[in-house]
Amino acid sequence: MAAEQPLNVAVTPDSIAGGSAEKERRKKVAYIFDRRLGDSLEKCLDFSSWSTYAEFKTAVCRAFDITAGNNFVITTTTRKEIKTQNFDKSVKDGTTLYILHSVDQILHSATKERIDFLPHYDTLVKSGMYEYYASEGQTPLPFAFAELIDNSLSATANNKGIRNIQVRLLFDESQGKSAVAVIDNGRGMTSKQLNNWAVYRLSKFTRTDDDIESDHSGYVRPPVVPRSLNSDISYFGVGGKQAVFFIGQSTRMITKPADSQDVHELMLSKDDFEKKEKNKEAIYSGFIRNRKPTDSMHITSEDERFIHSLIVEEKDKTNFTAVVITGVQQAHVQYLKSYFHLWTRQLAHIYHYYIHGPKGNDMTVAKEAVPFNNIEIEISMFEKGKVPKIVNLREIKDDMQTLFINTAADCFEFKAHVEGEGVVEGVIRYHPFLYDKETYPEDVSCPFNTTEDDDEDCYSVDKGARGKRPIFECFWNGRLIPYTTVEDFEFCAPPKKRGLVALECYNRISGVLFTNDKFQVSTNKLTFMDLELKLKDKNTLFTRVVNGQEQRMKIDREFTMWLKECHEKYDKQIKFSSYKGTITRSDLPSKRMQSPWAVYAAIEWDGKTFKAGHLVKTIKTLPIIYGSIVRFLLYGDHEGDVYSTGGEVQIAVEPQALYDEVKTIPISKLDRTVPIAAIKKYIEDEMARLPDQLSVTWPEGDELIPNERRPAGMPIGALRIEILNKKGETMQKLPGTSHGGSKKLLVELKVIWHSSTGDQEIVSHISQHGGKWPYWFKKMENISKLGIYTLKLQVVLNESNADTYAGRPLPSRIFKFTVTEGKPDKFTVGLLDPPFRIAVPFNIPLDLQDEFGHSTQSSSVIKPIVEASGLELHYNAFIEKGTSFIIKGVTARGYVTNCQGKNFTLKVILPGLKEDSQTLKIRLLPGPPRELRIKPDSNRVVIENGTTIPFQAEVLDEAGNVTAQPKLTVHCKFLGAPNLPVYTVDCSNTGTGILTGPVIHVQNIKKDQTLTAMIEISSCKDVAAVEKIIKLLPSTQVTKLQIFSIDGQKAIPIKHQEEIDWIAGDVIHHIIFRMYDEGDRQIVVNSSLAEKIKVNWTPRINREHLIQGLLPDVKVPCSVKDVRYCQVSYQDDHISLESAFTVKPQPDEPRLLKCSLKGLSTVQMGEELQGEIHATLTDRHGNQIQTLTSSCVNLLGVAGEGLDKSNLKFTWQENGKNVLVRGIKFIPGATGQKELCFAWRDFVDYVRIHLTAGPPTQITILEWGNTEEPLSVVNGKALDKPLVVQLCDDWGNPSPEPMIKVVLLKESGLKLSPVPQLQKTDENGRANFGSFQIFATRGEYTLQTKAVINKSAVDGPVIRLNVVPDPNKPISLHVDYDKNTTFVAGGFLTEFIVSVTSEDGSAMKNVKPGDLTMRIWRGQRPSSNPTILNCNKGREGDKEGCFSFRDKILPERTGVHTIQFAYSQDKTVLYSEQITFPVVPGEPVKLMPEELPATPTASNVRSITHRTLVKALCLKIMDEYNNAAGEDICGKLVLTIKSTTEDDGEIPQFQGKLSCLEFELNQGSSVISNLVLAENSPGRDSAEYMLFFEPVISKPGKRKPLPPYILPFMFYNDFKKQQQMTTLTKEKDQLSQSIVAYRSLFDTTNQLIGEMKCQTQEATAKETHLRNELRKQKLNPAEISTIHGIDTVLKQMKIEKDRIFKQPRRMCSLSNYARSSGDILGKIAHLAMIEDDEVAKVISWHMASDMDCVVTLTTDAARRIFDESQGRQQVLPLDSIYRKNLPDSNRPLPHMRNGKCHFKPEGNPIFARELLIFSENMEQCRTVFGMLLGDTIILDDLNAANQYRKEVVKITHCPTLLTRDGDRIRSNGKFGGLQNKAPQMDKLRGLVFGAPLPKAYHTLNSHIDLIQQYRSALVKLNNVKQELDLQLKYLGSPEMTLKHKELNDQENQLKQIEKQLGMTPTRTTSACGPKTLALDVPDGQTPSKKMRRESAKKTYSAEEWVSTPLRKSQQTPSGSDTNGSTLSRKRKA
Repeated sequence: MAAEQPLNVAVTPDSIAGGSAEKERRKKVAYIFDRRLGDSLEKCLDFSSWSTYAEFKTAVCRAFDITAGNNFVITTTTRKEIKTQNFDKSVKDGTTLYILHSVDQILHSATKERIDFLPHYDTLVKSGMYEYYASEGQTPLPFAFAELIDNSLSATANNKGIRNIQVRLLFDESQGKSAVAVIDNGRGMTSKQLNNWAVYRLSKFTRTDDDIESDHSGYVRPPVVPRSLNSDISYFGVGGKQAVFFIGQSTRMITKPADSQDVHELMLSKDDFEKKEKNKEAIYSGFIRNRKPTDSMHITSEDERFIHSLIVEEKDKTNFTAVVITGVQQAHVQYLKSYFHLWTRQLAHIYHYYIHGPKGNDMTVAKEAVPFNNIEIEISMFEKGKVPKIVNLREIKDDMQTLFINTAADCFEFKAHVEGEGVVEGVIRYHPFLYDKETYPEDVSCPFNTTEDDDEDCYSVDKGARGKRPIFECFWNGRLIPYTTVEDFEFCAPPKKRGLVALECYNRISGVLFTNDKFQVSTNKLTFMDLELKLKDKNTLFTRVVNGQEQRMKIDREFTMWLKECHEKYDKQIKFSSYKGTITRSDLPSKRMQSPWAVYAAIEWDGKTFKAGHLVKTIKTLPIIYGSIVRFLLYGDHEGDVYSTGGEVQIAVEPQALYDEVKTIPISKLDRTVPIAAIKKYIEDEMARLPDQLSVTWPEGDELIPNERRPAGMPIGALRIEILNKKGETMQKLPGTSHGGSKKLLVELKVIWHSSTGDQEIVSHISQHGGKWPYWFKKMENISKLGIYTLKLQVVLNESNADTYAGRPLPSRIFKFTVTEGKPDKFTVGLLDPPFRIAVPFNIPLDLQDEFGHSTQSSSVIKPIVEASGLELHYNAFIEKGTSFIIKGVTARGYVTNCQGKNFTLKVILPGLKEDSQTLKIRLLPGPPRELRIKPDSNRVVIENGTTIPFQAEVLDEAGNVTAQPKLTVHCKFLGAPNLPVYTVDCSNTGTGILTGPVIHVQNIKKDQTLTAMIEISSCKDVAAVEKIIKLLPSTQVTKLQIFSIDGQKAIPIKHQEEIDWIAGDVIHHIIFRMYDEGDRQIVVNSSLAEKIKVNWTPRINREHLIQGLLPDVKVPCSVKDVRYCQVSYQDDHISLESAFTVKPQPDEPRLLKCSLKGLSTVQMGEELQGEIHATLTDRHGNQIQTLTSSCVNLLGVAGEGLDKSNLKFTWQENGKNVLVRGIKFIPGATGQKELCFAWRDFVDYVRIHLTAGPPTQITILEWGNTEEPLSVVNGKALDKPLVVQLCDDWGNPSPEPMIKVVLLKESGLKLSPVPQLQKTDENGRANFGSFQIFATRGEYTLQTKAVINKSAVDGPVIRLNVVPDPNKPISLHVDYDKNTTFVAGGFLTEFIVSVTSEDGSAMKNVKPGDLTMRIWRGQRPSSNPTILNCNKGREGDKEGCFSFRDKILPERTGVHTIQFAYSQDKTVLYSEQITFPVVPGEPVKLMPEELPATPTASNVRSITHRTLVKALCLKIMDEYNNAAGEDICGKLVLTIKSTTEDDGEIPQFQGKLSCLEFELNQGSSVISNLVLAENSPGRDSAEYMLFFEPVISKPGKRKPLPPYILPFMFYNDFKKQQQMTTLTKEKDQLSQSIVAYRSLFDTTNQLIGEMKCQTQEATAKETHLRNELRKQKLNPAEISTIHGIDTVLKQMKIEKDRIFKQPRRMCSLSNYARSSGDILGKIAHLAMIEDDEVAKVISWHMASDMDCVVTLTTDAARRIFDESQGRQQVLPLDSIYRKNLPDSNRPLPHMRNGKCHFKPEGNPIFARELLIFSENMEQCRTVFGMLLGDTIILDDLNAANQYRKEVVKITHCPTLLTRDGDRIRSNGKFGGLQNKAPQMDKLRGLVFGAPLPKAYHTLNSHIDLIQQYRSALVKLNNVKQELDLQLKYLGSPEMTLKHKELNDQENQLKQIEKQLGMTPTRTTSACGPKTLALDVPDGQTPSKKMRRESAKKTYSAEEWVSTPLRKSQQTPSGSDTNGSTLSRKRKA
């Protein structure tokens, strides 16, 4: 939180506190404020040398220049006048004093008082106290709030009226950061008392008059009161400080005592303490601000905006204290929001007895008017966008003390007296066990309470009612001490042995202890220090309190007898008898609950006895259980007969043969009404109907015999099954019971195969009974597997398939049998062993099987047959092994197509079997290799040297098939010459292949040669080898390539890789080549050979030249560095040849000069170039000439713009053959690129050098223009342009120096937002500070930038800012109204004129009426739900900026009301001061009772009770709204009795035989008591008479006579009849009240519907009107017929509008003058806009001298600007213009005279002023430009203008003429020259009138506005239609129909009663059914709002309105109104 700014003081004293000796040594000073006239500075006065008041006063007069004639007083800050008597006591070192006119003078401005609040020495003595963090597991935040409420209770202890304490949680971010405020209307504190509060641990007992002024000096204990509710709970001087700093970071104490004119304010902040500690200042010192009420000027932080509204509330408060805590911790904020319900109830618990009195909140008795009813503690929480939460602690009904009080059946009160004066009052309450549950309340402070299930046991065995909670809560001086509880006392603790009362009764008591202040508590009042020790001391005396009197007796005996009486009187329990012992139950999951359990054989419950063995039935169990009692169980260590709240019973479920189980249930679930016979009959029936056995038959044969051996495939016949019970009866389902219901029985058949791998279920079927047919299973023919089988038939239950029921198996039947194999029927072929090859034998295995595939043995001899197509087959033998057979040695021979083999079908036949043959497919492969075949077949082969020989090789088996096998490789070896290759081919896969390899090449062969080829298979030795003879011939291919160069007629050979020197850029011609074979014979080049010749220096080759032996020309490279490699190559399929040479270029003659820069090309202004320039001569290709000498330096020259040649140096470099140039420097001037020209003979070259600025030496500001003129800025607004500074050198060139630190300096009174930070320059040397918001008071301020460059400071230019107030910033609301008017209930408010005052003190004129609202509420305290009213539409003649609130209806209830006005702008709400006014009653119109009495009945018997008509009746004179209106009326009431019939002669008489009585009427009120008829008074029996109360006013004046009040009564002669009629009369009165309420409800509903219909008509009319307007604007209604469509169109239009707005257009760049007040219009350049560019240019140029002039409305404003700018600013006040000289706006152009045109002008003449467009202040702008432009005319061009002037001067004076081309003809006729020719637009430097926005922009604006209006109208129409439909639907709802029926019934019932009473029937209205209100208006018209308001005023009360069905349906009225008129209603929002 921002620290508060201290006031300006003249002297700042040393505030460091020291010891007393140091104080004596230093000077004594006083700080004095002179507040007689204004806010002068504080002065420090040394009075150490003055000892008397006279000397001191003289020094004061001298210090403040007070003359002898001036009257004044010197006072302390508490307004005690300093005099001789109190000078020494009041004026001490550091005292703050005032100089005032009088003691009660209002302070004109705030002051600050120095204080010290060093901690008291108790800080060390009592430092061991608990703090809040010792919270015992609880959240301590509510207890911190309690500390602050304690202070408020203590402060309000002496209040005579309401003691109001408010705790406000301010969590609305729009009003600042989160805060907490505690406000009370207590006595307040003086500044010294506030100083006392700040001193830590300065308790009320340690404060004395000698050290610091005390608010508790001479502490006196308060008198003894019940429960010690003395409000004396603010004690130690610790809790408040601890609380505020536990809640937040700082606190602001605001207080005002009743006898003071000043408000004292003290702020303590954690940040301030840390700051003082850091600065080594005195931490415990500060200032108290003394100010006048409602002064909030010192609150400037945005985080504390809410404090303004708190300070506004100080008005009219005589005394108060507010503790405002800010910086609330976020965790606390979250807790307060989330657990609002919890912690408010904790506070209600803490202060329960202060709020509700000593007896607490007993809701069963009526509230009495006790002193404690005046304490109002209200908690409110305000969050942004949410409805405030407001809770009065008195209204909380569920705090723990309220629950304890209202659930207790009886109380036991006692007192405890400890040593000394300590007294403790105690109350013990008993909470009985009722109706199977405990009534001891649960702790609502725990958010995780659980509720036990109602169906569970009727008692809890794990804890008692209280559980582990202690008995007593402890209150100190009536206030809860939360962390201290007392478990028990000796007299109320549970006894160790069983006594007179059951132990659980001790858990049903709660207690409260009330102590006085003689018991010590911790400083934060969380714990008692020694309470329990003192109470349990042996000397403590306990006495019982009966009827408020203490009785000394044995407290333990009294308590036990009281507890026994409560137990017997209030508890309802069960008696357990026949104790059997104690057991441990292992069936319970909790070990803690397993023991001990007492076992009983019987109980007595509700007058009935239950014993072990009794048959019982249960209730509320699923299923219902029938059984017999085993035993009863009771938890606890019991012996003998006992009473208990409940227990458990163990039941054996019957019939036990069916249910063999025991269930344990709560006793409460036993059925106490079922007869025993019904239970027995149920058990017998259950046993007789259970299934017993199965009956199985085989109707279709194939019977299965048990243990039978059967061949595979033999069927089992169909089965028929029946289920029989014990009686032999068939059954299909179980007998129906309450346990299992009627379940169907099924029969399950299973066939199980007992295989070697385990049992397998191969058949499983379930059959159900069909009703007409039995259980049936079909024939089974699928049992074919070998092995042992079991067939099982089992009865199962439907759905669950269970084979047991109630623990017993259901009937079943089992058959066992065995299946074996059959005769051979077929065979299968087993697995063969491949591969199969020609002539290789193999075996065929066979397997004989029966028809099911089971292997079996043969019964006869079998001879197999094997055959296959295309093969010759043989086998050796046929072998039999058991069931397996093998055909051995099968061989095959035949043709196979390839090595992969061929597929054959093999057929095996076994004669004699049913299936005698099997076929199988085999793949037969070739046999092993036997022969090698080589092609060609010839043995002699001829080839050429360098070629290959291909041989075709094949490998064959013995049948001639090509065969293959692994590693089958054929080799060919050549013999007859060295280094010949070896050919191989792999035939492993195919058996064949091409045998080839590398070429056969013999070196230097000149003639034919013979070779031998040997071919064989090395892996097959039994295969013969093959031999071939080869003849080798010489090769004819190219073998050599040679290149030649032709020089004349001579061919010079070029060797391979030879290097040739040639001139760079030249061409080598005439290169030829030759090719030769192996015998060096030249080969003739043909076209095919030419295609195989390539060169690398050109891609294109002439083939004809190659055939002739010519090669392409070679281009020599231009650079000597580029060496060309030339290559000629020949390549064919056999050989690759090449020949190459290298061409090296040489330089040509000199042709160019080249200059190059080595090093940096940048040079700073005034410095030499650091780089060097090298000058070199080259040939035309850029090759450097190496033949130059040093003499060439003299021929080199250099020139350039701004070049300084004084230091130029030229140096010859022999190594590089070039010239070196140094000393390049430039004369100071413009920066940028500089070009240097170098020349050598005729050769020229250029070098560019970048010239940069010199070192930075100054700072300039960019884009701010002339900084010498002050810049006007509105307070709170941002600068128009960002502040960007540029570093420059000595010559003003921008210096791009990066990372230079630049700071912005400002005056102390000027505040910039954001705070300017140190900036560093970027790469351009610029530093951007951005744009700032300016905050300062009116005046001129300066800004200056400063940079630090090379440890030297460089100052920038000074910027002068002229800060003016913001005319558009609202700061307050001004309200004007007739303060002498009278506010009459139900009338109209007087007119309120409201204006919004801006910062400059003027009324703002741009305020929207919708932003202003009026808030009105009853009472002076702010209301959370005020009535909000809007302002009225303006009327003609209303002052601009003033808004009227008129014709607002006043409330109908009298009393004090408050009005407050609010202005909402964006998120800021500005409130006016609250206006409090009394609403007085209207004219008296009737006499009415305060409460409507019942109809009296009386008789004339002797008993005076039965003759009494009225016991007490108060009649008051009231206005039409039932407000008491006769305070100034006196007189008398004349009471007479009249009959309802005129001819009745028997009129009853009053006691004393009087026929008339008179009563005093005083201040409009009269009390009639004990109105009695005379004994034996005349009167007709059962007749109705009337009491006439007629007022007689003593001074009637002009008042209308008041009608009498009539009270009918019934007269009887018989007492019994009177009693009967009295009952009927009461019933009649109740019906009358109910009927009145119903009628009021229906009238109000009809009125509301009528109002809604009128609103619907209005909304429909408005929507239709706007829709027609949209059509006129040519907008498509279909696109905007829905809200979604409207939003889409609006979005598109707004996008288009923004696009148009952002388009570039002409703007005035001249900065406008800040409009600090409404009297400033602005600069002339900004007052108008011109559409045409040419016109804008010429008019702007014509008015160039006036464009910068500021126009004001008044001379005062102009003078103020003149003074602020020190005369530099032009100003033009409008009130100084002589308006008669202004041109007439209706005057025609000069060529028009008397309505006639004298000549036809050319050039389109028009007055210049008519081309100006004004956006605001049109009248003032017309005046300004009319004066400046006069009748200036615009034409097209100069010719047209001259012609026009020539004609005009013939008839009248011609004004100045301007042309669109920029020419001007002055009014004197002069034109031409530069003075009369407008420059181009860019030459005007922005001093030009801006261009207006395009017309399309304004058209879009109007369309958007119209569509938005239409959208609002459409939304409103839909809403009102929906509300009307809902209301009509509600009117016709069954609820309203029922209410109409109830009204008719009650009216009929009333008529019957009146008929029985003999009374005159009550007149009924016809409006008993629903109808619509009909206003008296013509058909088809909507009544005006005023008519409807007047009509509503007759039906509705001013502050109430009937609730609509949208909110909540009306409840059926049951009560009566005091005036019998209407129900209470709520005003329509």
